[in-house]
Amino acid sequence: MKIILVAAARPNFMKIAPLIRAIQRRNDAFPANLIESLLVHTGQHYDYEMSEVFFEDLDLPKPDIHLGVGSGSHAEQTGKVMIEFESVLLKEKPDLVIVVGDVNSTLAAALAAVKLHIPIGHVESGVRTGDLGMPEEVNRLLTDHVSEYLFTTSKYDDKNLIKEGIHESRIHRVGNIMADCLMMCKAGAEKSDILRKLGLQRNQYALFTLHRPANVDDKQKLELIISRVEKVAQKIPVVFPAHPRTRKNLNALGLDLSNHVIAGSADVGAYLQARPQAQQSLSNLLIIPPLGYRDMLNLEMNARFVITDSGGIQVETTVLGIPCLTVMDYPVWLITHKEGTNVLVGSDCAGLECEVGKLKTKQKNKRPVMWDGQTAERIIEFINA
Repeated sequence: MKIILVAAARPNFMKIAPLIRAIQRRNDAFPANLIESLLVHTGQHYDYEMSEVFFEDLDLPKPDIHLGVGSGSHAEQTGKVMIEFESVLLKEKPDLVIVVGDVNSTLAAALAAVKLHIPIGHVESGVRTGDLGMPEEVNRLLTDHVSEYLFTTSKYDDKNLIKEGIHESRIHRVGNIMADCLMMCKAGAEKSDILRKLGLQRNQYALFTLHRPANVDDKQKLELIISRVEKVAQKIPVVFPAHPRTRKNLNALGLDLSNHVIAGSADVGAYLQARPQAQQSLSNLLIIPPLGYRDMLNLEMNARFVITDSGGIQVETTVLGIPCLTVMDYPVWLITHKEGTNVLVGSDCAGLECEVGKLKTKQKNKRPVMWDGQTAERIIEFINA
């Protein structure tokens, strides 16, 4: 069997890495019946901070094929990936294409494959928010409907697909592959010295991430979110690894972020004292560059709580038992809200201060069924059956 695995952006890499390892383990166990796999990197995220460092942290092999599509509008990215990926499919003639998540490359690769009658497996199928204004929602919905094998994370995803008329025979509940990646990298992440570099103490800070276009592309909304996070930062230091898109838009608001990047082992206390007086309004909101996966995971597992609009971080905090406050109006991972590990604070953070006040110091472990680190094994076992 010949499989092509498609990766495009940071969340993709975290979902592809466990699959590659599962294929390697399966091939080691059955050398007479090998699965041939090719890793295609579309290049949707192409800079070092947002791409290459994740390959290093996840111990991923170099991509077999790099499409190099780069940035552009949704239509440009989708079109470029379809054109380039079609050429790969015609040359390699795979038996199966596996796509993950919900980025533009996910949909583009699926469309190119289905047009050539090549079966598609979609990892993280059935996730729905009901908001077609989100590009990710459009990508995941369309990808599901052209895919042959729909690998879901929970019964709620199954129900979404069945409600849309997808036959149960195409639906395979396997768990959440993000949990696989977390468990695969947790030991390495525990060795990170990121807390020392930032002068932080375990359970004495909050972690904040923000990257969704709906949250960061509207200046008024972004300014409002930052102001509400700033109020939280008056009570506890808030560390903010800023996505390049977010950083760009914060600059557009007139905030000089060059004075807020903590480099190397800078001490937070000294940093705050040395900060220009004009920037004192940012309080203890500490803006730093994007981090590699292990450093980021270390910050998550040692935070008192996390504020985020990242779907992946919502999964990781649930598995780790860290309270998560989500900057959205609707759930992405419904099961995390049902289990009580994740609370919506609104896309404008209106409920943030109130929910922070309700948080307990310790979270009960309410890890959903099959979020156990064995998702990739189940997928490969099914594919090879």
